[in-house]
Amino acid sequence: MAAAEGLLVAGVTVRFGQVTAVDGVALAAFPGAVTGLVGPPGAGKTTLIDVIAGRRRPAAGAVLLDGAELTGRSAPGVARAGQRPGPFGRATVHEHVRAAADRHARRAPYAGRSARDRRRRRRDARRDTGRRADELLSRVGVAEYAGRRAGNVPAEVARLADVARALAAEPAVLLLDEPWAGLPPYRSRALEVLVRDVAAEGVAVVVTADALEPVMGVCDVVHLLDAGRTVAAGPPAEVRGVTTCRSRDAAGLREAAPSRAPW
Repeated sequence: MAAAEGLLVAGVTVRFGQVTAVDGVALAAFPGAVTGLVGPPGAGKTTLIDVIAGRRRPAAGAVLLDGAELTGRSAPGVARAGQRPGPFGRATVHEHVRAAADRHARRAPYAGRSARDRRRRRRDARRDTGRRADELLSRVGVAEYAGRRAGNVPAEVARLADVARALAAEPAVLLLDEPWAGLPPYRSRALEVLVRDVAAEGVAVVVTADALEPVMGVCDVVHLLDAGRTVAAGPPAEVRGVTTCRSRDAAGLREAAPSRAPW
């Protein structure tokens, strides 16, 4: 499933009391491309992802997918893998991903000449969710953990299993919030390849990172955020030239002195 026009974020502003966490941010994320949101902790990246995913309504601005407004509500075309996966309960890694695949199979539209034909196709898709979960866990590189309880696996495995869960929704837009954080080098490299492959399938992929270096070879376009505002946007090599910014702490309550940024 791929959006013809992609994702459009138009002038989004989010406030927490007197603090403006996101200040008039605008961006477009196109099918087949990887768009990066890069900035120091407290820059507003995760808050913006919350808005795109429909988990938070902005004070101003709009979110559109393929021309349809999604502001303030979740949509089946948008899937997210977060910084802190879970809660998992007693489910195994496989069950966690299979449940997402089954949820998609139940909700997805099906073509057919009759209602009976469409019901049959839905039934067939639901029967296939186990195989689909196996396929996705293999794709993200954690198939050997399929039978383990999701809450007991290493953090890096839980992160990647959550990416598999998001992919099970066959989204038009895939949101990955700091997906490389805490991954060993070999898993980071594999995830870079996976992200590019998913984009090549026609998905609009949006990733966040605290530093530019992890996304240099992955993103087509990077938006550099600081204190809730976009301070630069463009190809990673161009954005890399922006070497100073002022950062807020995670709560967004104070600003630090200007310093050399990690990009």
